[in-house]
Amino acid sequence: MNQKEHILPADLFMDLERSGPMPLYFQIAQRIEKAIMGGDLPAGSRLENEVALGERLGLSRPTIRRAIQELVDKGLLVRRRGIGTQVVHGQVTRRVELTSLFDDLANSSQKPSTQLLVLQEVPADTNIAEKLAVAEGDPTLHLRRVRLADDVPVAVLENWLPAEFLDVTSDELTAYGLYQVLRARGVTMRVAKQRIGARKATTDEARLLEIDRSSALLTMDRTAYDNSGRAVEFGHHCYRPDLYSFEVTLVDK
Repeated sequence: MNQKEHILPADLFMDLERSGPMPLYFQIAQRIEKAIMGGDLPAGSRLENEVALGERLGLSRPTIRRAIQELVDKGLLVRRRGIGTQVVHGQVTRRVELTSLFDDLANSSQKPSTQLLVLQEVPADTNIAEKLAVAEGDPTLHLRRVRLADDVPVAVLENWLPAEFLDVTSDELTAYGLYQVLRARGVTMRVAKQRIGARKATTDEARLLEIDRSSALLTMDRTAYDNSGRAVEFGHHCYRPDLYSFEVTLVDK
């Protein structure tokens, strides 16, 4: 995506206290945050690079870098490899319910899209056979996709489906969420077993999600069952934690 850099107006930084007690990086971060919250830096806009901003303000690159990192840590900015620093489109908060990421993004007024990486028939290994309750070596459909929100990669989704879904097409998977595709085939999703965790990104995941190598990722393993108790999909998904979180409601019994 070749997006023009958004040059911050000089008057945004006119009142910097260069010899005051408040660190300069913190003052810079405050003013950029104000521009984001006020709409002067809209979601998806790309900031000018650290060197250029530092030269305009007469400040060192480490000072600018630390200011930017403050806002990255807050979830307001995101660094994208090969693109630069962008204003975050808004974090997706997902309730731990039986929904698809595609639906969650659409419901949060973000435009979901998909890059299909793998769509192939593979024999079930020991783990997949156990998850889907099929025999080892039985045919399954293996999917691997990148899910994007407003053209920003949010998650890498890997799924395995039993043999009856081998006819799922690439056109379906790029236009719709997986659960939409299954529902269109008459599947009624009823319950799922799910485990949420965290780990470091692999080199390939970092490339696909446009993050630094070995960055932290949220993970989710899920086996979903239909209303007859049959396993209809197993998925291993990983998410960027700066753009995505899970929400759980706890009730005291």
